[in-house]
Amino acid sequence: MLDQLHRPRNRLFLALPPAQLQRLRPALDTIECARDQVLIYADDALDQIYFPESAVVSLSTIFTDGTTVDMATIGREGCTGVQAVLGARISSVRLLTQIPGTAMRLSRRAFAWAMNSLPDFKALMYDYSQAFLDQALVSGACNAAHQLDQRLARWLLTTRDRSDSDTLSVTQTLLAEMLGVQRPTMTNALGGFERAGLIAGARRQVTILDRAGLARESCECYHRLRERLGFDLPESAAAG
Repeated sequence: MLDQLHRPRNRLFLALPPAQLQRLRPALDTIECARDQVLIYADDALDQIYFPESAVVSLSTIFTDGTTVDMATIGREGCTGVQAVLGARISSVRLLTQIPGTAMRLSRRAFAWAMNSLPDFKALMYDYSQAFLDQALVSGACNAAHQLDQRLARWLLTTRDRSDSDTLSVTQTLLAEMLGVQRPTMTNALGGFERAGLIAGARRQVTILDRAGLARESCECYHRLRERLGFDLPESAAAG
């Protein structure tokens, strides 16, 4: 159960009227998500819905040859419940913690109750589902049309927008996996950003030194995602 003094940091809950949030609180748990923790495997039952606070979660697919491709990323602006909103009971993707941190967790049963009993929660979930679909479409087009340096800059910036610090707890291996390239290719791309003074690399983390410079290196997709996911808006209005 969520502590009554805990102020949610997920933007969907911040946008929920206080009275409806109070009704939902008994069903919410706050959990720690470890680095590289699999929250749900593909083909698992969708028994839990996660609302990240400081954690960042990726939705990815794994091909038969072992190749993993990131399909979308979820931070404090959203939740992992889009498939449940659409009626799915089995996950078609793997949910993996990219950036460790906290998340709020709601059982599938409580999520279904909230969709049926809390009209503002239902409206927020439908609005977010549309924004999530937009993100997935933009990301798919970006992966097909743009160069690795542009996509890497976009990934670092959107992850920073969801985080509390310029230092991101992420490995080169995970970055390579998320962007669908070999690790040596990722090492070269990160090295180029380091030499340009945009980032500083260390073991199992990347620190952003120049966000404006990274934004110039990124493709237009970053700015589209930033606007659609509400990163420019006050937290209380981000989900609208």
